[in-house]
Amino acid sequence: MSDDGSEPLADRIGRRIGDLSAAERRVAEYLWKHPGMIVLSTAGELGALSGTSDATVIRTVKALGYSGLPELKRAVGRDVVSDTPAARLRKRVEQAGDDTTSLLDELLAESVDRLTETRRLLSEPAFTAAVELLAGANTVLGYGLGVSELPVRYLATRLQRLGRRARSTSATGFRLADELLTIEAGDVVVLNAPERLLPDMTTLVRHARSSGAGVLLLTDSLGATLDSQVDVTLTATRSPSGLTQEGLSTTLVLDCLLLAIAKKDPSSVSANTELLASLRERLVPGAPRPRRP
Repeated sequence: MSDDGSEPLADRIGRRIGDLSAAERRVAEYLWKHPGMIVLSTAGELGALSGTSDATVIRTVKALGYSGLPELKRAVGRDVVSDTPAARLRKRVEQAGDDTTSLLDELLAESVDRLTETRRLLSEPAFTAAVELLAGANTVLGYGLGVSELPVRYLATRLQRLGRRARSTSATGFRLADELLTIEAGDVVVLNAPERLLPDMTTLVRHARSSGAGVLLLTDSLGATLDSQVDVTLTATRSPSGLTQEGLSTTLVLDCLLLAIAKKDPSSVSANTELLASLRERLVPGAPRPRRP
C-alpha cells in the first residue's frame, strides 16, 4: 500500500535508507540525485544508470512506499514541472521586487562560486589528457541537447578557427543515426551532458567507442555513471539555483582547453587567423580582423 503521495521522495529515502539492501540503496541514491531521469526513464534504464537491474528498481520503488514506478513518476513529475529554471527565476525576481542590485550581487556571487568549485574539481591529469585527446583528433564532434549544445557549438567554431576539423550537433533519433555514420577511428566526441543521460547519448558513446573514436565527457553529475565508458571526464558545475547560465562553467573549461591546444601549434593558428581575416575582408570589406588566441 502506498504512503501519502504528498511526502517528498527525499523524505521517504531518508526514513527508509537503513532498511534497504546495498543494491536498493544505490537505486535510492540515484533517484534522489537525478529526479528528472525518473520521469524520462524505464525501470530497465534506471537499473542501468544506477548499476543495478530493473527488478531492483521496482523493489526499491515499492520499498519507498510507492505502488510502482508509474506512481513515483507522477509524484516526482509534479515537482520537476514546478521546479524548472524559469519557475525559480520568476520566483526569485518576485521576491526581489525593485531591489535589482541584490539580484545582481546574488547572481555574480553564485557565478564566482561555480567557477571556483569547477577549478577545485578540475584535476590537472584529466585536463592534460583532454588536451591531448582533442589535439590528436582527426575530427571533433560536439554533442549536446537544448542549451547544452551551445557550448559544444562554440567549441566547434573555435576549433575551426584554429585550423582543425570540428562540428557540433543536437540531432536525435533517425537524424542522429546519420551523424553517427560519419564517426571514424581517430575522431573525438565531446559530450556535454550536465546531469541527464538520455538513450541517444548512450548510443552515441557506445558507437563512438566501437568505431575507435575517443570520448570526452563534460558533466556535473554523470561522471560516476559514464567514467568507465569514456576516455576523459571533466567536471563543470551547474547552477544549484538554476538562475545563472547553464553553460558558464562548461564554456570556461572549453576556453582553457582551446588555449592549451592553440599553444601546441602556434604557427598553424597564425596562418589560419590570417586566412580567416582574408576571407572576411573579401566577404565584408572593412570587417574587423579576428583576434589571435
